Amino acid sequence: MSFSNTNTGDKPADPYKEKNLDDTSIKEKIEDLADFVKSSKFGMMTTRDGSSGALVSRCMALAAQVCKYPSIQKAKLINWQENGGIDLIFHTNTESGKTSDIDSDPHINMSFLNSSGEWASVSGTTEIVTDRAVVKKYYAPALKAWLGDLGDGKHDGGPEDPRIGVIRITTKTATYAIARKNAISRGVEMAQGVVTGKAPAVNKLREISEQEIETWRSSHKMVE
Repeated sequence: MSFSNTNTGDKPADPYKEKNLDDTSIKEKIEDLADFVKSSKFGMMTTRDGSSGALVSRCMALAAQVCKYPSIQKAKLINWQENGGIDLIFHTNTESGKTSDIDSDPHINMSFLNSSGEWASVSGTTEIVTDRAVVKKYYAPALKAWLGDLGDGKHDGGPEDPRIGVIRITTKTATYAIARKNAISRGVEMAQGVVTGKAPAVNKLREISEQEIETWRSSHKMVE
């Protein structure tokens, strides 16, 4: 079965996108995305299974983001992203399935969602870093609960545990939607949309291209 484009005349085929697409500065796009990811904390990581080709998603908690914004550095807040807030860091057990998936295919997607329906989708490539200096930099004691202590004096969930690695995601593109109005205003506009058939302008829908990300990254190189 094949599908052809519907003739909509002068009307946009995707009225929601038409009403909500928000083309602002690169700085605002990326800083708002970084803030949203930080507030979400947990996201779903999608990799491709090397043996079956199936897409597999897992819940992951951010390990770090190294934001190079002067205001954040002065406040001495926890670091959350790399390279100006665009690249992501996660912990991993190097003997887990997701590590095998990444070894087979480095392409990856991270998605985030909150209870208000705001969301973000980040696509890119990834690498597994096992350098002990990097692992120690991002190490968190809570990892002991996930890895356990095997009782051999080596695999104890500590910073020297060879199972602990870091997943570093280099973002290529991103799309996200954050609320344009408060919950009451959004509800009213949605209700009006049901009656009138007009798409409501309730979100700031933003797309960040690969070129925009490279422009941002080149001026926000991580400084160790």
